[in-house]
Amino acid sequence: MEPASSSSSPENFVFPLLSLARHWRWWLDRRLKPAGVTQGTWFVLAYLRLGGNGMVQKDLAKFIGIEGPTLVGHIDRLEKQGLVERRENDRDRRSRTIHLTLAAEPLWSKISYIATEVRAELLEGINPNHRVRLGRLDTLPDLLHPVL
Repeated sequence: MEPASSSSSPENFVFPLLSLARHWRWWLDRRLKPAGVTQGTWFVLAYLRLGGNGMVQKDLAKFIGIEGPTLVGHIDRLEKQGLVERRENDRDRRSRTIHLTLAAEPLWSKISYIATEVRAELLEGINPNHRVRLGRLDTLPDLLHPVL
Protein backbone atom coordinates (compact mmCIF):
# COMPACT_ATOMS: atom_id res chain seq x y z
CA MET A 1 0.00 0.00 0.00
CA GLU A 2 1.41 3.35 -1.01
CA PRO A 3 1.42 6.35 1.35
CA ALA A 4 -1.33 8.88 0.80
CA SER A 5 -0.04 11.84 -1.15
CA SER A 6 -3.28 13.62 -1.98
CA SER A 7 -3.60 17.05 -0.42
CA SER A 8 -7.08 16.02 0.75
CA SER A 9 -5.92 12.89 2.58
CA PRO A 10 -6.72 12.74 6.31
CA GLU A 11 -3.01 12.62 7.17
CA ASN A 12 -2.50 15.97 5.46
CA PHE A 13 -5.20 17.43 7.70
CA VAL A 14 -4.75 15.74 11.07
CA PHE A 15 -1.00 15.86 11.55
CA PRO A 16 -0.56 19.56 10.77
CA LEU A 17 -3.52 20.34 13.03
CA LEU A 18 -2.00 18.33 15.89
CA SER A 19 1.37 19.91 15.25
CA LEU A 20 -0.15 23.39 15.33
CA ALA A 21 -1.87 22.64 18.66
CA ARG A 22 1.38 21.31 20.13
CA HIS A 23 3.33 24.39 18.93
CA TRP A 24 0.65 26.71 20.31
CA ARG A 25 0.79 25.09 23.76
CA TRP A 26 4.60 25.04 23.77
CA TRP A 27 4.90 28.67 22.68
CA LEU A 28 2.25 29.88 25.14
CA ASP A 29 3.79 27.87 27.99
CA ARG A 30 7.16 29.41 27.23
CA ARG A 31 5.70 32.92 27.32
CA LEU A 32 3.58 32.36 30.44
CA LYS A 33 6.28 30.66 32.49
CA PRO A 34 7.95 33.95 33.58
CA ALA A 35 4.55 35.02 34.93
CA GLY A 36 4.46 31.85 37.03
CA VAL A 37 1.61 30.33 35.04
CA THR A 38 1.69 26.62 34.23
CA GLN A 39 -0.11 24.88 31.40
CA GLY A 40 -2.47 23.28 33.92
CA THR A 41 -3.38 26.70 35.29
CA TRP A 42 -4.09 28.46 32.02
CA PHE A 43 -5.78 25.43 30.51
CA VAL A 44 -8.30 25.03 33.35
CA LEU A 45 -8.87 28.78 33.65
CA ALA A 46 -9.44 29.02 29.90
CA TYR A 47 -12.04 26.26 29.93
CA LEU A 48 -13.79 27.80 32.92
CA ARG A 49 -13.93 31.08 30.99
CA LEU A 50 -15.17 29.31 27.85
CA GLY A 51 -18.34 28.07 29.49
CA GLY A 52 -17.28 25.70 32.23
CA ASN A 53 -17.75 28.15 35.10
CA GLY A 54 -20.19 26.63 37.55
CA MET A 55 -19.93 23.11 36.15
CA VAL A 56 -19.78 20.01 38.30
CA GLN A 57 -16.18 18.75 38.50
CA LYS A 58 -16.99 15.55 36.59
CA ASP A 59 -18.64 17.49 33.75
CA LEU A 60 -15.82 20.04 33.70
CA ALA A 61 -13.24 17.25 33.32
CA LYS A 62 -15.20 15.87 30.37
CA PHE A 63 -15.56 19.39 28.88
CA ILE A 64 -11.79 19.91 29.12
CA GLY A 65 -10.98 16.40 27.93
CA ILE A 66 -8.98 15.21 30.94
CA GLU A 67 -9.51 12.57 33.59
CA GLY A 68 -11.32 13.54 36.79
CA PRO A 69 -8.36 12.85 39.12
CA THR A 70 -6.13 15.05 36.93
CA LEU A 71 -8.63 17.91 37.19
CA VAL A 72 -8.89 17.48 40.97
CA GLY A 73 -5.15 18.18 41.33
CA HIS A 74 -5.42 21.31 39.18
CA ILE A 75 -8.49 22.53 41.05
CA ASP A 76 -6.77 21.92 44.41
CA ARG A 77 -3.84 24.11 43.35
CA LEU A 78 -6.07 26.82 41.87
CA GLU A 79 -8.22 26.83 45.01
CA LYS A 80 -5.14 27.24 47.25
CA GLN A 81 -4.17 30.23 45.10
CA GLY A 82 -7.66 31.69 45.55
CA LEU A 83 -8.41 31.55 41.81
CA VAL A 84 -11.33 29.11 41.97
CA GLU A 85 -13.73 27.89 44.58
CA ARG A 86 -15.76 24.76 45.02
CA ARG A 87 -19.40 25.25 45.95
CA GLU A 88 -22.12 22.89 46.98
CA ASN A 89 -24.26 21.80 44.09
CA ASP A 90 -27.86 22.86 44.69
CA ARG A 91 -29.12 19.93 42.60
CA ASP A 92 -26.89 17.20 44.05
CA ARG A 93 -25.22 17.59 47.44
CA ARG A 94 -22.77 14.79 46.60
CA SER A 95 -21.07 16.91 43.96
CA ARG A 96 -19.40 20.32 43.87
CA THR A 97 -19.42 23.00 41.22
CA ILE A 98 -16.28 24.93 40.24
CA HIS A 99 -16.34 28.72 40.00
CA LEU A 100 -13.77 31.36 39.08
CA THR A 101 -13.17 33.94 41.78
CA LEU A 102 -12.66 37.66 41.30
CA ALA A 103 -9.00 37.06 42.18
CA ALA A 104 -8.66 35.12 38.90
CA GLU A 105 -9.53 38.16 36.76
CA PRO A 106 -6.12 39.91 36.84
CA LEU A 107 -4.35 36.64 36.08
CA TRP A 108 -6.79 35.86 33.28
CA SER A 109 -6.21 39.34 31.82
CA LYS A 110 -2.47 38.67 31.79
CA ILE A 111 -2.95 35.21 30.22
CA SER A 112 -5.32 36.64 27.61
CA TYR A 113 -2.93 39.46 26.73
CA ILE A 114 0.03 37.10 26.32
CA ALA A 115 -2.11 34.62 24.33
CA THR A 116 -3.11 37.44 21.97
CA GLU A 117 0.55 38.33 21.46
CA VAL A 118 1.48 34.69 20.82
CA ARG A 119 -1.40 34.29 18.36
CA ALA A 120 -0.24 37.39 16.47
CA GLU A 121 3.33 36.08 16.37
CA LEU A 122 2.22 32.67 15.12
CA LEU A 123 0.04 34.21 12.40
CA GLU A 124 2.66 36.76 11.35
CA GLY A 125 3.57 36.24 7.73
CA ILE A 126 0.50 34.15 6.94
CA ASN A 127 -1.46 35.40 3.96
CA PRO A 128 -4.70 37.16 5.12
CA ASN A 129 -6.76 34.84 2.88
CA HIS A 130 -5.29 31.83 4.67
CA ARG A 131 -6.05 33.47 8.02
CA VAL A 132 -9.71 33.65 7.04
CA ARG A 133 -9.68 29.93 6.28
CA LEU A 134 -7.96 29.20 9.60
CA GLY A 135 -10.66 31.21 11.35
CA ARG A 136 -13.23 28.78 10.01
CA LEU A 137 -11.66 25.94 11.98
CA ASP A 138 -13.53 27.12 15.07
CA THR A 139 -16.58 25.25 13.75
CA LEU A 140 -14.66 21.98 13.50
CA PRO A 141 -15.52 20.67 17.00
CA ASP A 142 -19.23 21.18 16.29
CA LEU A 143 -18.90 19.37 12.97
CA LEU A 144 -17.04 16.46 14.57
CA HIS A 145 -19.20 16.29 17.71
CA PRO A 146 -21.63 13.67 16.33
CA VAL A 147 -18.63 11.48 15.45
CA LEU A 148 -16.95 11.92 18.81
